[in-house]
Amino acid sequence: AKDSGEMIVADFAGTVVDIANPKEMKAVHATPVIEIIVKPDGGGAEKHYPLQKFERSNQGTCLNHRAVVKPGQHVEKGDILADGPAIDNGEMALGRNVLVAFMPWEGYNFEDAILLSERVVKEDLYTSIHIEEYESEARETKLGPEEITRDIPNVADDALRNLDERGIVYIGAEVQQGDILVGKITPKGETELSAEERLLRAIFGEKAREVRDSSLRVPHGERGIVVDVKVFSRENKDELGPGINEMVRVYIAQKRKISAGDKMAGRHGNKGVVARIMPSEDMPYLPDGTPVDIVLNPLGVPSRMNLGQVLETHLGWVASTLGIKIATPVFDGAPMPTIVKELEKAGLPVDGKVRLRDGRTGDEFDEPVTVGMIYMLKLAHLVEDKIHARSTGPYSLVTQQPLGGKAQFGGQRFGEMEVWALEAYGAAHVLQEILTVKSDDIVGRVKAYEAIVKGDNTLEAGIPESFRVLVKELEGLALGVEILSEDERQIVLSEEDIPEIPLDLGISLEREELGEDSAE
Repeated sequence: AKDSGEMIVADFAGTVVDIANPKEMKAVHATPVIEIIVKPDGGGAEKHYPLQKFERSNQGTCLNHRAVVKPGQHVEKGDILADGPAIDNGEMALGRNVLVAFMPWEGYNFEDAILLSERVVKEDLYTSIHIEEYESEARETKLGPEEITRDIPNVADDALRNLDERGIVYIGAEVQQGDILVGKITPKGETELSAEERLLRAIFGEKAREVRDSSLRVPHGERGIVVDVKVFSRENKDELGPGINEMVRVYIAQKRKISAGDKMAGRHGNKGVVARIMPSEDMPYLPDGTPVDIVLNPLGVPSRMNLGQVLETHLGWVASTLGIKIATPVFDGAPMPTIVKELEKAGLPVDGKVRLRDGRTGDEFDEPVTVGMIYMLKLAHLVEDKIHARSTGPYSLVTQQPLGGKAQFGGQRFGEMEVWALEAYGAAHVLQEILTVKSDDIVGRVKAYEAIVKGDNTLEAGIPESFRVLVKELEGLALGVEILSEDERQIVLSEEDIPEIPLDLGISLEREELGEDSAE
């Protein structure tokens, strides 16, 4: 852990004078700094060691230093002054020690799934802090400069509740998806003004000019508390890219408890996904009444031949019972006879197995179960970052099919092989829907949405846009394509106008508008 460079280590022997905030704060928006001040033994200048406090890493996790020395304490060269992130008393500490039982449990740990006790959640054993950074830039555009402001057109007062007078969210605000973080307006293209608009422009001047809302909002599926706001502007002599007048960075922190769907792993590549979190009282328990924290499937051991996890279970139980620390290097670990001897010394069963009872019924299980302490980690693959569902959203400009991926609020790709699966079942109507109105039949999807809103049960599927794209590509190769109906009449592929659906349907599925959105 010392070699990671994340800890703060004394450069010389000396005495800790103080752990305090420095007298002068350099920048206006800087987070308060805490420093450890050390005075050398032989006299000379004091050295100030600044601590990182709750800063964001590039992975969105939290970097934090904790001082492990006290004022007046004497330190030698190389002694630890402060622990870094995932470091405890100078040792790497990425996970937690939990009481494990290797047994199947009602199918909940089938295929490497993990059964977890509620105690682990309640006591925050696997709770992590995540800090996300969001950025908004006010640029110079051809039609005029963008402006960061609280005065946003067509936005209710309730949506502005977290903004200060500048239009920037205040620190400490609790925000959900869709909330405004930075209010910003962008000039729109000047259109031909009517007589009434010219009169309004003459009376109110610039206020009536055409602007659109381009505010920074909390992305889909995100939430948290604003912990820091940084404002950079040309007026303050900050370095900004060409054409940028002002830039705002907002940092949002959230605490994430472990939940079903999160990924965990041990030290031996024994990874799995949490399938269920059970109340502690329903978990299998030891003869002394202690419920286990985690239940792993024994079938995860033999075929993979990673027996290290079983040996770790035994040795961990010994260390926990005797209250000692044990170090077993990778290729020079404790052999089996040593482990048996240590189990005897701790007064534990030499085979490492005990008879557990079912927490729900109190009945004893038929066979003895391997129980012990194991070191488990929570991995960065969190279900909250992966879960995604789409209603209607942006479409690709060329193919007019929904975009893909969570970042674009896209749809699930229904590929060639999935189509074969539906063909095998003869699911003709589902297939037609997926290949037309749920994808790139522009007119059909507007009509389908209208039918849902009005309560009709009709599906009018048209020609998918991908077919038109194919025709255009063939025409680009100088091949004239004629489309004939069943009775040999030619069908002309005209650019059909999308029917004017009243906006009170609450959504616009028009091609141009959504194309623009996806291009941004």
